[in-house]
Amino acid sequence: MRLTESLFNFYSLLVLVYCLLSWFPRRQDGLISDLAAVLASIVEPYLSIFRRVIPPIGGMDFSPVAAIIVLKLVEQIVLTTMMSMA
Repeated sequence: MRLTESLFNFYSLLVLVYCLLSWFPRRQDGLISDLAAVLASIVEPYLSIFRRVIPPIGGMDFSPVAAIIVLKLVEQIVLTTMMSMA
């Protein structure tokens, strides 16, 4: 159960770091650019679900906020189900 909780927290952290990296300028050949590309391949498929539903408001993308909230709700459902099965 701790592993499941840790995996959910780790993915939430990846989403947060990906969002924070988008605030900083990066060079094409830099380490941060490579890190952002790896994070994009992991996080973008999940975020794209929410971007289709939640349009940017005033130039701000709120889909990561919704994505993390939904991820936490799913985490609670999974952990509750696991506890009831144990």
